[in-house]
Amino acid sequence: MKRAISLIFVSISLFYSCGSGDAGSKHDKSDASMDNKQIKLITVDPGHFHAALVQKSMYEQVSPDVHVYAPDGPDIVQHLNRINGYNTRADDPTSWNEIIYKGDNFFEKMLEEKAGNVVVLSGNNKKKAEYITKSINAGLNVLADKPMIIRSEDFSELVNAFKSAEENRVLLYDIMTERFEITTILQKLLSMNSTVFGTLVNGTEKEPAITKVSVHHFSKIVSGSPLIRPGWFFDVDQQGEGLVDITTHLVDLVQWECFNGQILSPSDVKMVSARRWPTLISPEEFKGVTGLESFPGYLEKDIKDGKLNVYSNGEMVYTLKGVFTKISVEWKYEAPAGGGDTHYSTMRGTQCNLTIKQGPDQKYVPTLYVENIKGISTDEFISKLKAALNEMPYDSLTFENVGANSIKINIPQNYRVSHEEHFAQVTSKYLEYLKEGKLPDWEVPCMITKYYTTTSALKLARTK
Repeated sequence: MKRAISLIFVSISLFYSCGSGDAGSKHDKSDASMDNKQIKLITVDPGHFHAALVQKSMYEQVSPDVHVYAPDGPDIVQHLNRINGYNTRADDPTSWNEIIYKGDNFFEKMLEEKAGNVVVLSGNNKKKAEYITKSINAGLNVLADKPMIIRSEDFSELVNAFKSAEENRVLLYDIMTERFEITTILQKLLSMNSTVFGTLVNGTEKEPAITKVSVHHFSKIVSGSPLIRPGWFFDVDQQGEGLVDITTHLVDLVQWECFNGQILSPSDVKMVSARRWPTLISPEEFKGVTGLESFPGYLEKDIKDGKLNVYSNGEMVYTLKGVFTKISVEWKYEAPAGGGDTHYSTMRGTQCNLTIKQGPDQKYVPTLYVENIKGISTDEFISKLKAALNEMPYDSLTFENVGANSIKINIPQNYRVSHEEHFAQVTSKYLEYLKEGKLPDWEVPCMITKYYTTTSALKLARTK
């Protein structure tokens, strides 16, 4: 039945695809600033579900007509089904009109027609650097899902793409959803309060000042349905290894939280160590999450003893402006009952540590703790913490003692925004930048530094 519905929807979409070359919507590359109602999205090869999440909400400035260019196959079918699900949901349905072009020359056709002015890239990462470069050179803005690049060999091309974006006066930006997660926001704000946090310590290789650990799962529920992943998602040559994928978010948060508004450069990064290891996937598990009966030929290189070795896990230790940082990412097949993807983060200050936990003790809900109070009486510290929380731009924040040296921050439910909803927040922020015609001065240097960090870690890990 699901297959029948998919085929019906694709047929409807093909009907709407007539006349997809809208000459009147070509972008004037002389100016990235835009007024309301002038933004038209172009979705290119949407192989990852994040492409659909950008459209889970409507935006006042964005036309409902979205041009989609992709090769024929299951990726485009799943993408269109997700958009259709948003359009037909009972609660606050969207009204997107997907105008589809399918063919092997999909990218060339997109560049030829330039039917919009913002290219959304979220799919197979193997050619993402090329797609970014050619879109920017064509005078198109680009909103790219992470990672922008997955190999150190592509780093110089990304740097040149940012230079071209500046010359063409268009904006290249990546989707950093975790900046909008409430415990991360509060961790950042408290770390900026010297009366509570003091100052960030430099740490050491064995005791870093900052530690961030992320655990993800191949099998999960997205928008209420089991996620079907494409087979290529398990090929690190197409998706990227763990050290250059999820770590993009974690490296970004280190920069965003600890060096707020500072212009960073690759010279600020010193890689100390890096390692990688595989997640083993059985044929049955692979079928369960992809629907494919067997491993595709391009995965044969990674099969050992009948199981797929996916190098989705990695750990790096590096210094950023002399501050020791440890980043770790791990992929498992499936979360425990009631669980999901988890995030752990610690920032060590001279007054206290700020730690986010998301394990079974927290019922898998991100929870912020103020821990290990140093050199100050508990009563005095609590008084300072209370004052700091009262100054926050969030109402009704409270706290409670949960141990001799641990205080839990209680966050009202209305500030708990799901991962899927973060995509609308990132997109809305990008739309603000488009209207202004520029990104903050620190964003581009920090994006360059971020991808230098991830690709350098992978390069080091692969030499061992």
